[in-house]
Amino acid sequence: MSHGDLSQMSMQELFRQEAESQTQVLTSGLLELENDAAAADQLEACMRAAHSLKGAARIVGIHAGVDVAHAMEDCFVAAQRGDIRLGKEHIDLLLRGGDLLLHLGNLPEAEISRPTAESPLAVTTFLTELKGLLDNGEVAEALADADSLPAAGESEVLADHVEPLTAFADARESAERVLRVRAENLNRLLGLTGESLVESRWLKPFSESLLRLKRLHSDTSAALDELRAALTGQVLDECSAAALADLQQRIIASRHLLSERLVELDMFDSRSTNLAQRLYNEALACRMRPFADGIRSFPRMVRDLGHALGKQVRLDIVGKATQVDRDILEKLDAPLGHLLRNAIDHGIESAVERLAASKPAEGVITLEARHSAGMLQIIVTDDGRGIDLDLLRQTVIERNHVNSETAHKLSDAELLAFVFLPGFTLRDTVTEVSGRGVGLDVVQDMVKRVRGTVRVVPQLGHGTRFLMQLPLTLSVVRTLLAEIDGEPYAFPLAYIVRTLMLPREQIELIEGRQHFNFDGRAVGLVNACQLLGGGEPKLAGNELPVIVVSDGGNSYGLVADRFLGERALVVQPLDVRFGKVQDIAAGALMEDGSPVLIVDVEDLVRSVEKLVIAGHLSLVQRSVTTDRKRKRVLVVDDSLTVRELERKLLSHAGYEVEVAVDGMDGWNAARTGHFDLMVSDIDMPRMDGIELVTLIKKDPNLKYLPVMIVSYKDREEDRRRGLEAGADYYLTKGSFHDETLLAAVVDMIGEAEA
Repeated sequence: MSHGDLSQMSMQELFRQEAESQTQVLTSGLLELENDAAAADQLEACMRAAHSLKGAARIVGIHAGVDVAHAMEDCFVAAQRGDIRLGKEHIDLLLRGGDLLLHLGNLPEAEISRPTAESPLAVTTFLTELKGLLDNGEVAEALADADSLPAAGESEVLADHVEPLTAFADARESAERVLRVRAENLNRLLGLTGESLVESRWLKPFSESLLRLKRLHSDTSAALDELRAALTGQVLDECSAAALADLQQRIIASRHLLSERLVELDMFDSRSTNLAQRLYNEALACRMRPFADGIRSFPRMVRDLGHALGKQVRLDIVGKATQVDRDILEKLDAPLGHLLRNAIDHGIESAVERLAASKPAEGVITLEARHSAGMLQIIVTDDGRGIDLDLLRQTVIERNHVNSETAHKLSDAELLAFVFLPGFTLRDTVTEVSGRGVGLDVVQDMVKRVRGTVRVVPQLGHGTRFLMQLPLTLSVVRTLLAEIDGEPYAFPLAYIVRTLMLPREQIELIEGRQHFNFDGRAVGLVNACQLLGGGEPKLAGNELPVIVVSDGGNSYGLVADRFLGERALVVQPLDVRFGKVQDIAAGALMEDGSPVLIVDVEDLVRSVEKLVIAGHLSLVQRSVTTDRKRKRVLVVDDSLTVRELERKLLSHAGYEVEVAVDGMDGWNAARTGHFDLMVSDIDMPRMDGIELVTLIKKDPNLKYLPVMIVSYKDREEDRRRGLEAGADYYLTKGSFHDETLLAAVVDMIGEAEA
């Protein structure tokens, strides 16, 4: 990591930085002036940019740069006065002048201070050509006077060059400090802020447990009041009365102290969570840049290529301020360049063709960036001729990609997928711009590498629309969590086509492989457990949770144990010592701090294909097996006698029973095991039953687990507390003898075998 500010930069570096900024102003202004030559604000902006570059070049000693900028400035002044009207020839030449200034700024220091007489040939040619376009001779004067201009550092600096010099001095003294940070350090910082955000959320359950402790204090105080009432009228010795009064005072004081600390804890929890969220947002913002930063060269490219091909074309940009992850923005340069060149060359017609088709002579390409449903959408649309699907189908057949019969069965979406193949083109001849089949495959490759999707929507005669859907950032990925072989796995949403509950009777066996009908086509069915779990799949019921995934080419339906919901996860790269873990892309932490693996869907699809080729792909049961599994019950009680009594009653009835010795033990067992029912006591050490039930019902993976509370307490307030916490059933331990417990269990989850 290195530090730096403008005061530490050399004069040449400062000039180079100013040249990049000011030539961007020149380019934008000139492109606007090409559409409206009389735009006063653009003429003023261009004149000021040329003026600033002239002064900056003089300070640094780039004499050729002074000549070029001075000539350009005179040209803009002449246009402001109305002496000339800027046309296409002027714009072309002035754009070249901006390119020259950029080139001069990048020359080695030994070459930048050459005198005007030794100016590069390109500079002399530029000045001569610009002179030829002007009638007032101002450029000729500039050329004639060039040798007489004061050198940098001399006392006779012209007044109009003082402004840039002052700007340079001010920049050195008061510029905002710039910090350069390596990308991996920033990624590590973002990962740590994500972890801090996860950790901050642990305070809430702790606060809630203290709140339950406060209620217990209230219950204890109420019980003491009942005791005092029961002792009313009885004579207590002085010592007993004092002890009772002292006990009541201690309970009141502890309740007040607990209330105060709870308020403080809630405030700390709120501040901590808010601070962690702000820290994470700021770290994430460091990775984001406006879309405009990555597309500055495209308006000029579109204009120049359009002129080279003899077409009138304009680029409209929508969403310049849209924030984009800097890594994604860098990767967008080549794909967007290909799409724009493709639109100009293949899509936009000549002016004659457009007028004949009742279109404006000027074609329009729209480049748009926007956020939608937590994703970044980049859309490139042109109003040209569109894609002829019949021609595309014929080309696919001629190039032996598929036979004629198959080609005519392909849907439009399947047919359009061929345009993304490497080497595929609709052109018969090769030009400097197209015909080699390189372009759209580059687009798809980049999109796949950042876990995105791309699709094309053609309208014959009206244009083509390319839609890229990308993650907002490579550090955060939106996923679907699914349980597979008892473990959660995260599937990036970009690779998910759809999720569905598939009836078993809709599974078909074709050539030894299982398929199901999805949108009119057969999609292969795969046990995700075989790929990721390694154990036996737990597939009960008549409907199967299926995730339809696609790598852009092949689609499969993955059968999971169950869906756990959608999550936005902070990507945590796996330790490099693991190497490439098969079918896994990265890791992440969930909100409760537990780890989860992010699936590499492309790798997973390849694994499926290997199993298919080897003939080792297991089959999903097409009907519910008759070899029914026993239902599992978790019994949580700190009393050995009660625990064993409940275990024996349930085991003899055919249930599979696991026991836990207190609330904490029960919480750990519930999170790591799979149960159909939990039976819990209330009064237990470390964590009581009310707290345990509350945690169960708040956990997204466990909230549907039925819970029965079994307690000696048969008071209405105890029953109400249990049910309010989320318990589904409340039973007193005195009911064991008449097997009410077994009847209640059957009512809640059915017979032991399912």
